[in-house]
Amino acid sequence: MTLTAPPGYAALITAAGRGSRAGGGQPKQWRDLGGQPILDRTLAAFAGFDRVVLVVHPDDMAQAMARYAGPVTLVTGGATRAASVRAGLAALHGQASHVLIHDGARPLVPDAVIQGVIDALQSGAAAAAPALPVSDALWRGAGGIVSGTAPRDGLYRAQTPQGFILAQISMAHDLHPNDAADDVELARLAGIEVAITPGSEDNLKITFPADFARAERMLDRPMDIRLGHGYDVHAFTAGDHVTLCGVQVPHDAGLLGHSDADVGMHALTDAIYGALAQGDIGRHFPPSDPQWKGADSAIFLAHAASLARDKGFRIGNADVTLICEMPKIGPHALDMAHRLSEIMGLEASRISVKATTSERLGFTGRGEGIAAIATATLIKE
Repeated sequence: MTLTAPPGYAALITAAGRGSRAGGGQPKQWRDLGGQPILDRTLAAFAGFDRVVLVVHPDDMAQAMARYAGPVTLVTGGATRAASVRAGLAALHGQASHVLIHDGARPLVPDAVIQGVIDALQSGAAAAAPALPVSDALWRGAGGIVSGTAPRDGLYRAQTPQGFILAQISMAHDLHPNDAADDVELARLAGIEVAITPGSEDNLKITFPADFARAERMLDRPMDIRLGHGYDVHAFTAGDHVTLCGVQVPHDAGLLGHSDADVGMHALTDAIYGALAQGDIGRHFPPSDPQWKGADSAIFLAHAASLARDKGFRIGNADVTLICEMPKIGPHALDMAHRLSEIMGLEASRISVKATTSERLGFTGRGEGIAAIATATLIKE
């Protein structure tokens, strides 16, 4: 699922450098990585932003126009990184409230890193940037000899994207026009407090020839794909509606259960738990606990989806089949898929809800209850 930025948030990608330390005979951002130019991968990470500005070297503008003109605003960079960023910020004037500034040579930035910066800004931070705590010992050296050590407490390895209120980072660049290591340095010089958000080892900045090999290995990592199945049954009881996949469907009976007896949502929840090898609903929400009496099954499904995300998985798709003679499911199937998508945070196009009968055979055929089977695919890349 593509990360979607809030309205008013723009991305500024810096790619005007020459990258000579990476070798290869051409600027690193244009070199191939796993069958695609590095810049293709970097821009794809920010495809969910309404406004994307790409700053390129004058010599690369024709190539950039041919490849990216249209969805991306192209800007000519300056002699320094700071000058290039200023040019990009100028192009965004009046077009955005916030900006995330990212190195074009970080093509494997995870969605979670970008989202972490957005969340910090949404929570009221004036600026935010991802980083990783330094874990290695630090030495000073001279002439190839260790000349001393340095404490690593409180030290971080800075990453991008670095997010800011657009007006404030523009002001910081105007106040300090000289070059800087990154935009956080300029923000701090302007008195802007910068929140630290979680970085990632995957957010590699390609700088040296060996970095290409490392990035290729990261791309070749096998995906962890999990398939889970769920099955549930609830008997009919007195009532005037049934709740199926989060939608109330009028019927001359209700469904009997400790919670709201949403047989479709229970099957799907168990499918996700199963894919995670985390048991079933009963393990997480015991029916012996009175607090779950009559509970909305959305609570269970939301917990299963959140648990999958916490363990590093995304839900690839979900498929629910309701088995009953009555009520008719077809008129409500799309509403059910949309309700499940809201609960799981998944596009409705990745969710299928359908129904079948048992040809008047068995308990469902006799109209004694409803059964449901569900499948969920989880993917960790």
